[in-house]
Amino acid sequence: MRIKVCGLKYPDNIADVAALSPDYMGFIYYSRSPRFIGELDEDVLETLPDHILKTGVFVNASVERVSKTMNKYGFDALQFHGTETPDYCALFRPKVQVLKAFGVDEDFDFGRLEAYENKVDYFLFDTKTAAHGGSGQTFNWSVLNKYTGSVPFFLSGGLSLENLAEVGNINHPMLYGVDLNSRFESAPAEKDINKLKEAFNIIKTFSK
Repeated sequence: MRIKVCGLKYPDNIADVAALSPDYMGFIYYSRSPRFIGELDEDVLETLPDHILKTGVFVNASVERVSKTMNKYGFDALQFHGTETPDYCALFRPKVQVLKAFGVDEDFDFGRLEAYENKVDYFLFDTKTAAHGGSGQTFNWSVLNKYTGSVPFFLSGGLSLENLAEVGNINHPMLYGVDLNSRFESAPAEKDINKLKEAFNIIKTFSK
Protein backbone atom coordinates (compact mmCIF):
# COMPACT_ATOMS: atom_id res chain seq x y z
CA MET A 1 0.00 0.00 0.00
CA ARG A 2 1.59 3.25 -1.15
CA ILE A 3 1.43 6.32 1.07
CA LYS A 4 1.02 9.84 -0.25
CA VAL A 5 1.16 12.81 2.11
CA CYS A 6 -0.34 15.85 0.46
CA GLY A 7 -0.70 19.55 1.16
CA LEU A 8 2.79 20.38 2.40
CA LYS A 9 4.13 23.91 2.53
CA TYR A 10 6.66 24.68 5.26
CA PRO A 11 10.33 23.65 4.80
CA ASP A 12 10.91 22.26 8.30
CA ASN A 13 7.66 20.32 8.19
CA ILE A 14 8.48 19.02 4.72
CA ALA A 15 11.80 17.71 6.04
CA ASP A 16 10.10 16.05 9.01
CA VAL A 17 7.55 14.32 6.78
CA ALA A 18 10.29 13.20 4.38
CA ALA A 19 12.05 11.53 7.31
CA LEU A 20 9.05 9.19 7.56
CA SER A 21 9.71 8.00 3.98
CA PRO A 22 6.29 8.27 2.35
CA ASP A 23 6.12 7.12 -1.25
CA TYR A 24 4.72 10.44 -2.51
CA MET A 25 4.70 13.99 -1.18
CA GLY A 26 2.19 16.43 -2.67
CA PHE A 27 2.53 20.19 -3.14
CA ILE A 28 -0.58 22.14 -4.07
CA TYR A 29 -0.50 24.84 -6.76
CA TYR A 30 -4.11 25.96 -6.49
CA SER A 31 -4.41 29.46 -5.09
CA ARG A 32 -7.84 28.89 -3.52
CA SER A 33 -6.55 26.06 -1.36
CA PRO A 34 -5.50 26.82 2.24
CA ARG A 35 -2.53 24.60 1.43
CA PHE A 36 -1.41 26.61 -1.59
CA ILE A 37 2.35 26.44 -1.54
CA GLY A 38 3.14 29.72 -3.27
CA GLU A 39 6.79 30.30 -4.17
CA LEU A 40 8.86 27.62 -2.48
CA ASP A 41 12.65 27.66 -2.67
CA GLU A 42 13.75 24.94 -5.10
CA ASP A 43 16.41 23.81 -2.62
CA VAL A 44 13.72 22.53 -0.26
CA LEU A 45 12.58 19.89 -2.73
CA GLU A 46 16.02 19.17 -4.15
CA THR A 47 17.07 17.77 -0.79
CA LEU A 48 14.26 15.21 -0.66
CA PRO A 49 15.35 11.56 -1.02
CA ASP A 50 15.10 10.17 -4.53
CA HIS A 51 12.71 7.40 -3.50
CA ILE A 52 10.03 9.96 -2.56
CA LEU A 53 8.06 11.00 -5.62
CA LYS A 54 7.57 14.77 -5.55
CA THR A 55 4.06 15.50 -6.78
CA GLY A 56 2.69 18.81 -8.03
CA VAL A 57 -1.07 19.21 -7.61
CA PHE A 58 -2.92 21.47 -10.05
CA VAL A 59 -6.52 22.45 -10.79
CA ASN A 60 -7.33 23.45 -14.38
CA ALA A 61 -3.94 25.09 -14.88
CA SER A 62 -2.52 25.88 -18.29
CA VAL A 63 -0.11 23.45 -19.88
CA GLU A 64 2.53 26.18 -19.83
CA ARG A 65 2.16 26.81 -16.11
CA VAL A 66 2.27 23.12 -15.24
CA SER A 67 5.31 22.53 -17.45
CA LYS A 68 7.19 25.51 -16.03
CA THR A 69 6.50 24.52 -12.43
CA MET A 70 7.26 20.85 -13.09
CA ASN A 71 10.64 21.71 -14.56
CA LYS A 72 11.47 24.25 -11.86
CA TYR A 73 10.91 21.84 -8.98
CA GLY A 74 11.78 18.57 -10.69
CA PHE A 75 8.46 16.90 -10.03
CA ASP A 76 8.28 13.14 -10.47
CA ALA A 77 4.48 13.09 -10.63
CA LEU A 78 1.60 15.43 -11.38
CA GLN A 79 -1.89 15.28 -9.90
CA PHE A 80 -4.75 16.95 -11.73
CA HIS A 81 -7.75 17.80 -9.59
CA GLY A 82 -9.98 19.72 -11.99
CA THR A 83 -11.75 19.02 -15.28
CA GLU A 84 -8.58 18.13 -17.18
CA THR A 85 -9.23 16.00 -20.27
CA PRO A 86 -7.58 12.67 -21.08
CA ASP A 87 -5.47 14.27 -23.80
CA TYR A 88 -4.35 17.03 -21.42
CA CYS A 89 -3.20 14.41 -18.90
CA ALA A 90 -1.43 12.40 -21.58
CA LEU A 91 0.73 15.39 -22.54
CA PHE A 92 2.76 15.00 -19.36
CA ARG A 93 2.86 11.25 -19.05
CA PRO A 94 6.07 10.65 -21.03
CA LYS A 95 8.04 12.60 -18.42
CA VAL A 96 6.26 11.95 -15.10
CA GLN A 97 3.61 9.82 -13.45
CA VAL A 98 0.13 11.28 -13.84
CA LEU A 99 -2.63 11.03 -11.24
CA LYS A 100 -6.13 12.19 -12.17
CA ALA A 101 -8.39 12.97 -9.23
CA PHE A 102 -12.16 12.68 -9.22
CA GLY A 103 -14.67 13.79 -6.62
CA VAL A 104 -16.84 10.78 -5.83
CA ASP A 105 -20.32 10.55 -4.38
CA GLU A 106 -23.16 8.01 -4.50
CA ASP A 107 -24.08 9.04 -8.05
CA PHE A 108 -20.59 9.10 -9.54
CA ASP A 109 -20.44 7.59 -13.03
CA PHE A 110 -17.35 5.41 -13.16
CA GLY A 111 -17.97 4.89 -16.87
CA ARG A 112 -16.54 8.33 -17.54
CA LEU A 113 -13.13 7.02 -16.49
CA GLU A 114 -12.82 4.77 -19.53
CA ALA A 115 -11.57 7.70 -21.60
CA TYR A 116 -8.60 8.04 -19.24
CA GLU A 117 -7.41 4.45 -19.69
CA ASN A 118 -3.85 4.53 -21.07
CA LYS A 119 -3.79 8.30 -20.53
CA VAL A 120 -2.96 8.37 -16.80
CA ASP A 121 -1.04 6.15 -14.41
CA TYR A 122 -3.38 6.38 -11.43
CA PHE A 123 -6.75 7.69 -10.38
CA LEU A 124 -7.33 9.38 -7.05
CA PHE A 125 -10.82 9.07 -5.63
CA ASP A 126 -11.66 11.93 -3.30
CA THR A 127 -14.87 13.14 -1.69
CA LYS A 128 -16.90 15.28 -4.05
CA THR A 129 -16.96 18.90 -2.86
CA ALA A 130 -16.69 22.32 -4.45
CA ALA A 131 -13.23 22.78 -2.97
CA HIS A 132 -11.29 20.27 -5.13
CA GLY A 133 -10.06 18.25 -2.17
CA GLY A 134 -8.85 18.93 1.36
CA SER A 135 -12.37 18.84 2.78
CA GLY A 136 -11.68 16.32 5.53
CA GLN A 137 -14.87 14.50 4.52
CA THR A 138 -15.18 10.85 3.55
CA PHE A 139 -17.43 9.29 0.94
CA ASN A 140 -19.18 5.93 1.02
CA TRP A 141 -16.35 3.56 0.14
CA SER A 142 -18.78 0.84 -0.94
CA VAL A 143 -19.27 2.76 -4.22
CA LEU A 144 -15.73 1.72 -5.14
CA ASN A 145 -17.18 -1.69 -5.99
CA LYS A 146 -18.64 -0.04 -9.09
CA TYR A 147 -15.17 0.66 -10.42
CA THR A 148 -14.07 -2.16 -12.72
CA GLY A 149 -11.32 -0.40 -14.67
CA SER A 150 -7.65 -1.35 -14.98
CA VAL A 151 -6.07 1.90 -13.69
CA PRO A 152 -4.92 1.58 -10.05
CA PHE A 153 -6.24 4.22 -7.64
CA PHE A 154 -5.40 6.13 -4.50
CA LEU A 155 -8.08 6.57 -1.85
CA SER A 156 -8.45 10.09 -0.50
CA GLY A 157 -11.00 12.18 1.37
CA GLY A 158 -11.19 12.41 5.13
CA LEU A 159 -8.79 9.62 5.97
CA SER A 160 -7.94 9.84 9.67
CA LEU A 161 -6.63 7.80 12.57
CA GLU A 162 -10.25 7.01 13.40
CA ASN A 163 -11.04 5.32 10.07
CA LEU A 164 -7.69 4.40 8.53
CA ALA A 165 -7.73 0.81 9.81
CA GLU A 166 -10.97 0.27 7.88
CA VAL A 167 -9.11 0.88 4.63
CA GLY A 168 -7.33 -2.41 5.24
CA ASN A 169 -10.69 -4.13 4.88
CA ILE A 170 -11.35 -2.73 1.39
CA ASN A 171 -11.01 -5.66 -0.97
CA HIS A 172 -10.46 -4.04 -4.34
CA PRO A 173 -7.73 -5.25 -6.72
CA MET A 174 -6.98 -1.75 -7.99
CA LEU A 175 -6.54 -0.05 -4.60
CA TYR A 176 -2.95 1.16 -4.83
CA GLY A 177 -2.45 3.72 -2.08
CA VAL A 178 -3.84 6.21 0.39
CA ASP A 179 -3.64 9.98 0.38
CA LEU A 180 -3.19 11.59 3.81
CA ASN A 181 -3.96 15.27 4.13
CA SER A 182 -6.22 17.49 6.23
CA ARG A 183 -7.01 15.09 9.07
CA PHE A 184 -3.29 14.78 9.85
CA GLU A 185 -2.64 18.46 10.48
CA SER A 186 -2.17 20.77 13.42
CA ALA A 187 -3.00 23.67 11.05
CA PRO A 188 -3.55 23.93 7.28
CA ALA A 189 -0.42 22.63 5.51
CA GLU A 190 1.27 21.88 8.86
CA LYS A 191 1.37 18.10 9.20
CA ASP A 192 1.24 16.50 12.65
CA ILE A 193 4.23 14.17 12.63
CA ASN A 194 3.01 12.06 15.54
CA LYS A 195 -0.31 11.43 13.81
CA LEU A 196 1.48 10.51 10.62
CA LYS A 197 3.77 8.10 12.45
CA GLU A 198 0.73 6.37 13.90
CA ALA A 199 -0.90 6.28 10.47
CA PHE A 200 2.17 4.74 8.87
CA ASN A 201 2.18 2.02 11.53
CA ILE A 202 -1.46 1.24 10.83
CA ILE A 203 -0.87 1.05 7.09
CA LYS A 204 2.04 -1.35 7.60
CA THR A 205 -0.45 -3.85 9.01
CA PHE A 206 -2.38 -3.98 5.72
CA SER A 207 -1.93 -7.10 3.66
CA LYS A 208 -0.85 -5.20 0.56
